[in-house]
Amino acid sequence: MTLIRRTLTPRVLLQVFLFVVLGPFLPLPISGNWGWCGAWLYAVVLIVSFAVSRLLAARRYPDLLAERARFMEHLDAKPWDRVLAPLIGIGSVLILVIAGLDERLDWSPGFGRPAEAISLVVILAGLALGSYALIENRFFSGVVRIQLDRGHQVVSGGPYRWVRHPGYVGAILTYVATPVFLDSQWALLPALAFSVIMVVRTALEDRTLQQELRGYHEYTQKVRYRLLPGIW
Repeated sequence: MTLIRRTLTPRVLLQVFLFVVLGPFLPLPISGNWGWCGAWLYAVVLIVSFAVSRLLAARRYPDLLAERARFMEHLDAKPWDRVLAPLIGIGSVLILVIAGLDERLDWSPGFGRPAEAISLVVILAGLALGSYALIENRFFSGVVRIQLDRGHQVVSGGPYRWVRHPGYVGAILTYVATPVFLDSQWALLPALAFSVIMVVRTALEDRTLQQELRGYHEYTQKVRYRLLPGIW
C-alpha cells in the first residue's frame, strides 16, 4: 500500500485524470452532441476497464503500477520506443478527435447499427485481452526495456500461452473497432495507421527480447506467433 501511495504522485494523478478520465469523453465536447449515447457508453467502458484492470494488477503486483507510472523516465528504454510509445498514445487521442469532428461536421455516412454492435463486442474483447495480459505480466511496462532492476523474466502463462504479445493484440482490436463503434469512417484511417505502428513496435520489441532476455528465445520455440496465431 505504501508503494502505491508513493506511485500516486500529483503528476501521475493529473495524467490519469487527463488521459483516462477526460480523454475517453473527447468526442462529446468536440461533436457538441451531448446526447450521443454511443460516445457516453464508449467512455464509460474504457474508464471501467482501466480501473478494474489496474486494481487487479496492483493486488497481484504492487510494483507494476509504479513501473508504468514512470515509464517515460526510464533511461534504459530503447531509443526507438521513446518515439513509438508516445505516438501510440497520440493515436488513441487522434481517433477520438476525428470521430468527434466527423459527428459534428457529418463527414462520412458511418457504418450502421449492426456494425456498431459487432464493434462493441470487439472493443470489449480487446480490452479484456489487454487487461488479462496486464494482470498476468509483472513486467508489462509502458516502454520497451529489459527490466534488470525488477528481475525481468519470461512470462508464459495466461494469454502468453497463445501469442507472445497479447497486450498488443488487445490494443489493435480496440483501435480498429473504435471508429466503427463511433460511426466514423474517417477515424478509421488513423486507427489503421497507428495499428501498423503497433505491429512495427511488436516486431522491434520481440527482436529485443530474443536478443537480450534470457529464456525468451526458448519461449519463442513453444509460442511461435507474435500477434496472430497461424500467420505472424
